[in-house]
Amino acid sequence: MSTEFKPIKEGKVRQVYDNGDSLIIVATDRISAFDIILKNIITDKGSVLTKMSEFWFDFTKDIVPNHMLSTDVKDMPEFFQTNEFAGKSMKCRKLTMLPIECIVRGYITGSGWESYQKNGTVCGIRLPEGLQESEQLPEPVYTPTTKADLGEHDEHITFDDSVEILEKRFPGKGKDYAGQIQDYTIRLYKKCAQYARARNIIIADTKFEFGVDADGTVVLGDEMLTPDSSRFWPLAGYQPGQGQPSFDKQYVRDWLKQNPDSGYLLPEEVVEKTAAKYKEAYELLTGRPF
Repeated sequence: MSTEFKPIKEGKVRQVYDNGDSLIIVATDRISAFDIILKNIITDKGSVLTKMSEFWFDFTKDIVPNHMLSTDVKDMPEFFQTNEFAGKSMKCRKLTMLPIECIVRGYITGSGWESYQKNGTVCGIRLPEGLQESEQLPEPVYTPTTKADLGEHDEHITFDDSVEILEKRFPGKGKDYAGQIQDYTIRLYKKCAQYARARNIIIADTKFEFGVDADGTVVLGDEMLTPDSSRFWPLAGYQPGQGQPSFDKQYVRDWLKQNPDSGYLLPEEVVEKTAAKYKEAYELLTGRPF
């Protein structure tokens, strides 16, 4: 008889289950925008997120260890061996997560572009003059944020702020951990962006999350380079000086901005187009049919 599991934590998109010496992280088909969970679900989205994270974790394990153990529900308790969980679940190592979201920007867009237009900076970092919207930056820029609770907004912080935050949580380790996650973030982005570009996708920006294991080793956790955590643009037709079409949920954000009275309910055509964009990104990046 299957033991029933209850999530120990539920985010905007993910559910986390305690499995004794490991965790089961389930990516649902929910979608969020502007820190709000929308009323629609995006069919197969959870499977795309899980498969894409699995691909990237495997691709980058030479840079930093990650928390992935298995995405096969046969390696999980019987409760998860159903269609509801198959393809959407990842068995992971338990980590103490670091309270920092590690954002890296390779191109100037979104809130970064808005800030740059006002004062020539992104998150307090001075950038070269004369950049155009969507232009590639001379070097990727690391702009960490706090990790807000559900319903609250993340706040941009400096590297020194991240040292201070981590030092409070891990006395004597703050500077070391802050330096490691900054270094890993840039290295991961550079390797993956170069790979993606060869497959005709630009990774404009993304975020990573890290934790530490029982030995104090920094480990990559959460999700990795999915359309939920990244901006993916098609290389074909890329033109600085304007916004870019995308393979991620920017399409949903743009529709919501144009329809402020939608009540966070998307029309079916937007749902279908978003689902198709997620699958297309997966197939282009991995070279595998979904």
